[in-house]
Amino acid sequence: MKLQFLGGARQVTGSQYYLEADGARVLVDCGMHQEREHLARNWDKSTLQLRDVDALLLTHAHVDHCGLAPKLVGEGFRGSIIATSASADLVELVLRDSAKIQAEDAAFKRKRHRKEGRRGKHPVKPMFTMRDVERTLPLVQAVPYDRPTRINDHLYAVFHDAGHILGSAMVELRVKSTTRIVFTGDLGQWDRPIVRDPTILTEADYIVMESTYGDRLHENHDSVESQLEKVVLETVGDGGKVVVPIFAIERAQELIYHLNRLLHAGRIPEIPVFLDSPMAADVNEIFRRHRECFDAEAAEIVAAGESLLKFPSLHVCRTVKESMAINSLKGPGVIMSTSGMCTAGRIKHHLVHHIGNPACTVLFVGYQPRGTLGRQILDGPRQVRIHGVSRKVRARIRQIQGISGHADRAGLLKWLGHFQRPPRRVFITHGEPEASESLAEAVHYQFGWDVHVPEYRETVQLDSE
Repeated sequence: MKLQFLGGARQVTGSQYYLEADGARVLVDCGMHQEREHLARNWDKSTLQLRDVDALLLTHAHVDHCGLAPKLVGEGFRGSIIATSASADLVELVLRDSAKIQAEDAAFKRKRHRKEGRRGKHPVKPMFTMRDVERTLPLVQAVPYDRPTRINDHLYAVFHDAGHILGSAMVELRVKSTTRIVFTGDLGQWDRPIVRDPTILTEADYIVMESTYGDRLHENHDSVESQLEKVVLETVGDGGKVVVPIFAIERAQELIYHLNRLLHAGRIPEIPVFLDSPMAADVNEIFRRHRECFDAEAAEIVAAGESLLKFPSLHVCRTVKESMAINSLKGPGVIMSTSGMCTAGRIKHHLVHHIGNPACTVLFVGYQPRGTLGRQILDGPRQVRIHGVSRKVRARIRQIQGISGHADRAGLLKWLGHFQRPPRRVFITHGEPEASESLAEAVHYQFGWDVHVPEYRETVQLDSE
């Protein structure tokens, strides 16, 4: 067997793994690279003979795990794209939204470059178009959790709940019923709202594990709602707006859930809250359709006839005109807009209007990888470059701790601690180099297992017996 790391190796985004085993050729994930220093990889032609690849298995619907699927189809992939039912619905939204954003951003950059009389570093063209998305979607196959799916006579895939976002999964590949290879995807935290906890597994021969927070613990701050309440009250007191870069899937819904509870309890005033993301609005509808993914608490709330994702002062903005109108409104409010790492989309326009206002707050609720605009802002410079122009940072910069969809170092080790026998090897991926190396050391120290942090495009041989 051969396993190759085509992304997510010593970096947080761009997850993509290729496995050859007993006549089967499969990809696990095909994510976009979002770190600035790795953006050019998105345009690189695949090194694989894509027409020979049998299946693409998607752990979940975040763009850094599924976003290059139409590009691979454009380069010749014709196999099945397999995901859980909820993920299959979400992937359609993500890919359509990505094609739309790429077209809009490319047009905006071309216009700016013509005006400035220069050329940009990267190609000013989309990686794929809506036509490519339409060719991709018929290949998507929805499967249930915990039921083996046949790839060929010797290879089966089983999707287990990863507790990260709606529909997220760990992918277990069973080779000849003798070898098990587990890809964790993004492993979630325990006791998060709405979605279920990660599934506990007890056997694997090889594990490919994420390490986003592999070198740290989630800080033991006040509850998420107490932190959110403090930021909102502080900003409202100054008459400013809270600008929140959101991930359209899960973080947006979680934030709406918490704001709803705070408003209902009278802990924050009834100010306008704008969900400026057509995709996030559509995701809300998919959440309502896939209650089978809810945890017990969320299921009870819905069964009682209450709404998880709606309250009177929540305004959903779908059109560009509605989005632009937000920035002309006076007084306090909350603006939630994509993308969560500030790499593209409407959030950049809201940052242009508010990041220079000391009455406002830019609030981060998700991980910001090195090399993204979100990370630059969070690191605290006095100026950042947005839409090609240097902008002064005068707004408060805050980050809520504990709302991450990723398990921290303790959570990752807790999950590993349930295995009944040592795996032959653990591969640490999907983390910045320091985080991956730190987690590898911790796994080796605590369990004595063979651990490796692979390089980009590294290939390793796996034993099948």
